[in-house]
Amino acid sequence: MLVSAKEMLVKAKAGHYAVGQFNINNLEWTKAILQTAQELNSPVILGVSEGAGKYMCGFKTVTDMVKAMIDELKITVPVALHLDHGTYEGCYRCIEAGFSSIMFDGSHYPIAENVEKTKELVRVCAEKGLSLEAEVGAIGGEEDGVIGMGECADPDECKQIADLGVTMLAAGIGNIHGKYPENWPGLSFETLAAISEKVGKMPLVLHGGTGIPSDMIRKAISLGVSKINVNTECQLAFAAAVRKYVEEGKDLQGKGFDPRKLLAPGVEAIKATVREKMELFGSVDKA
Repeated sequence: MLVSAKEMLVKAKAGHYAVGQFNINNLEWTKAILQTAQELNSPVILGVSEGAGKYMCGFKTVTDMVKAMIDELKITVPVALHLDHGTYEGCYRCIEAGFSSIMFDGSHYPIAENVEKTKELVRVCAEKGLSLEAEVGAIGGEEDGVIGMGECADPDECKQIADLGVTMLAAGIGNIHGKYPENWPGLSFETLAAISEKVGKMPLVLHGGTGIPSDMIRKAISLGVSKINVNTECQLAFAAAVRKYVEEGKDLQGKGFDPRKLLAPGVEAIKATVREKMELFGSVDKA
């Protein structure tokens, strides 16, 4: 059964740990993440970008696959299925498809319009028992074609959006999507502390969790970050493991070309990455 991310994040904020959002791209990805969460007795959020949703034949296909997998694998830990960086229209498509959590990324709208649309989605999500994530200040890097430089959010704007009744807030604190460049100055803890003070108990979200040093992650959690998004790191680990398998010629031995065998090392690499992150975030045994 899918659950909203609200309860798991409220508990994480109070307990000074974070729940990982791991993006899914296909069946292997989903299975690897669910199995690792169950094994570590950790709550988990499965993130789906609009691009990934389209790739997997639509949001309804994704919901049905995830629900069936939870039953089949006898997953008992809390699992939220979350739209990542949703457009206004995408949010409604996911609500209809049975997602349990959505993110409305209105950060590119003027603040007044972001407020208006967020208000409306707060009402709709409350009626249906879904959690809602909002974003203030662009996260750097590339996300579905939108490129940002990792600006820092305005703490007052954060409070304005938080006060609308969203479940969690993603605020730019110098973090970026994808690989971090050599000259990246690091996270702005000053901004994070100021935002945390303004929004009180609201769980904060850190996007672009790949490549942020562990000590920075731990410090961010101590300052109120309760949800951390990981995608690129799983993709890199998956690609490296499959590449090694092919470079060693294993796909040419016996039935090594069978996709189940070809992709198996990649799946194990995802599991190892998810395990490492859950341990770092402190969510092990918090289900």
